Amino acid sequence: MSRIIVFFFLLAFGFAHSQELNCVVTVNSEKLSNANQQIFKTLQTSLNEFVNQTNWTGQTAKQNEKINCSMYITLSSNNSDQFTGTIQVQSSRLVYNSTYASPVFNFNDKDFNFRYNEFESLIFNPAEFESNLVSVVSFYCYVIMGMDADSFVSMAGDPYFKTAQNISNVAQQSGNKGWSQSDGNQSRYYLINDLVSPTYSEVRQSSFLYHSGLDMMSNNDLKAAKEKIKTSLLNVGKLNSVKPNAFLTRVFFDAKSDEIASIFSGGPSVSITDLVEVLNKTSPLNSSKWALIKY
Repeated sequence: MSRIIVFFFLLAFGFAHSQELNCVVTVNSEKLSNANQQIFKTLQTSLNEFVNQTNWTGQTAKQNEKINCSMYITLSSNNSDQFTGTIQVQSSRLVYNSTYASPVFNFNDKDFNFRYNEFESLIFNPAEFESNLVSVVSFYCYVIMGMDADSFVSMAGDPYFKTAQNISNVAQQSGNKGWSQSDGNQSRYYLINDLVSPTYSEVRQSSFLYHSGLDMMSNNDLKAAKEKIKTSLLNVGKLNSVKPNAFLTRVFFDAKSDEIASIFSGGPSVSITDLVEVLNKTSPLNSSKWALIKY
């Protein structure tokens, strides 16, 4: 990632609050050496059309208003029309008056299994379980939109997260992994239940504060912007003191750790002794990155 000091001086580009997706879906089938590779090319094409052509919100967005995101599916095994693998989901949004894309969501779902027959239609119905493939991909579409909305307006992701939760509740009846409380504390079940839970609202509110700090940088008050970002991170630390090792805290830092280290290693100096201490307590897995913060 480029040093954030370079970002400070990027050319103005502007942004609008996105409500639909500009998504690149990739299907990696390299581990399936004996499988018919053509089916995965068809699947990849179908998924790209499904994600990018479905009207998820009932509204129309211009191309430059869409949320840039990706879904990277890695298949590890298959038996006839049954496939098992992982799906890595990422999204970003432009910072105000810049061309810099700030990462918003970065999540690796390791419990991804589905049935698929070449050329079958992919149809989304929020009230019914059509297939696990459709449910998982649709679920993450709404999570992406909710995360994006939260970054612009505090707690604005609620309607998107509620739809994602409904998808999760309907999909639980299928018995597929990842939708149930018994599937581990880093599953889709816990991701969406924590996102809608008031207990963890501090992470969502901090996301808004963090990104509003980034947006302030276009006004050239870089120190005030960094102070605002610092405050957002200290707020995440407050949640950690009550709910240590919270799943949503990890999700937040999985997207933001590199950027945070870059922001506080360049540009105008702010006091960071308390920040580094909180970061090490809140996200110790990223301690090597926090060590790069030198002020």
